[in-house]
Amino acid sequence: MADYEPVIGFEIHAELATASKVFCGCSTAPGAPPNMHTCPICLGMPGVLPVLNEKALEYALKVALACHCNITSPAIFERKNYYYPDLPKNYQISQKRAPFGADGWVEFAVEGVTQRIGIVDIHLEEDAGKLIHPDERAAAGYSLVDYNRAGVPLLEIVSAPELHTIPEAEAYMAHMRQMLQFLEVSEARMELGQIRFEANISVRPRGSQKLGKRVEIKNLNSFRTVVRSAEYEIERQTEVYEHGGQIAQETRLWDEANEVTVAMRSKEESHDYRYFPEPDLVPMVFAADYLECLRAGLPELPAARRARFIEEYGLPEYDAHILTSEKALADLVDVAVALGAPPKAVSNWIMGELLRLLNERGLAPAESKVIPAHLAALIALVEGGKISNNQGKQVFAEIFESGKAPEVIVRERGFEQISDTGAIESIVDEVIAANPDPAQRYTAGEDKPLGFLVGAVMKASKGKANAQMANELIRRKLREK
Repeated sequence: MADYEPVIGFEIHAELATASKVFCGCSTAPGAPPNMHTCPICLGMPGVLPVLNEKALEYALKVALACHCNITSPAIFERKNYYYPDLPKNYQISQKRAPFGADGWVEFAVEGVTQRIGIVDIHLEEDAGKLIHPDERAAAGYSLVDYNRAGVPLLEIVSAPELHTIPEAEAYMAHMRQMLQFLEVSEARMELGQIRFEANISVRPRGSQKLGKRVEIKNLNSFRTVVRSAEYEIERQTEVYEHGGQIAQETRLWDEANEVTVAMRSKEESHDYRYFPEPDLVPMVFAADYLECLRAGLPELPAARRARFIEEYGLPEYDAHILTSEKALADLVDVAVALGAPPKAVSNWIMGELLRLLNERGLAPAESKVIPAHLAALIALVEGGKISNNQGKQVFAEIFESGKAPEVIVRERGFEQISDTGAIESIVDEVIAANPDPAQRYTAGEDKPLGFLVGAVMKASKGKANAQMANELIRRKLREK
């Protein structure tokens, strides 16, 4: 590896979060029975005409503007011709020569250092359907096809081949996923197939400016899979060159079981798809004031939000980085703080209890039942001494499971702390009288008995006494009298 340098680029395919498909009115809602969200248009029946989804166009342009792209005007759609069983028209409406955005860039942090990578183009196309292979396919000799996904708006973001290390690749993928979420154009959940990363990988002699033959790796369904396949492919290509071989430009798949990439097909060039302008969709010219309106409406993106969390909320950089890794987490912070919760307390509860419970359940932050109002109310209960921190964790766990308000849970469980000084003092006096030996030893200067005495107060009050108040009262009665 010392003599060779990896060169990595990405093609990102992100499903846009529109209610209907890109060229027809069929629903994009997931989870429907196979082939329920279909119509003559997305099934490619003869004589039908596509109509562009205006919201999909708006989302595509927002991403192009956020990536500092030049907006192509006029932009056109083209037919990309190829046959595949889940592509009912036998061509895909896509963009090649005049995409919505081109020649852009994004910046992101890699191990604390800001790096810029070019964006070659951003274009909109329709997704294909989904092939389903029954377990008995070897014997049955067939596969099934579900066209529900056919026609879902798919945004493709093509980066320049300017990444050279695995950490750079990981940072770029995380940044782009966050950007799509914060722009609210895609949920970008890899486990649901809403965002797919296809890595283009080549290696070249270190110091050379000439690109080597690239290999595209498809069907990567997680960041971990992208990383493992890239590591393997870099090592494979380096070994081929070191033994005097040549790399074939091809598409490869990741074999999870054997942890290797395997050849799928030779890599097609643009002319293989016979692109030509889509005759049923007109060229699009964008007015300057329309684009400026979209630009002005772009939301706060992850880097800016991270900086604001540090400067405005006084959060450590580590906290800010974690809390802006998902839009749902960042929104939870902002609203809870706006409701009066201290920023650091909000951060602690999210990074401690919420992320732990999400990881245990295998859920995404957006699936959490913990809403900002409940988080702020819980923090107020704990910091106001109404419940202990341990009780707060129990309440948080139930909020997470049921979505109930913390006040309701506290009342149902009888958790509310005794914070009345007179009531706690009465319990403390009883505990001191019942435990003269620990009381005398604490008075004489031993510190260990204090824990025993506070524990006795908590037991006598069935866990409801304010432990801090009990601690202070015992100290005052036995050492400061």
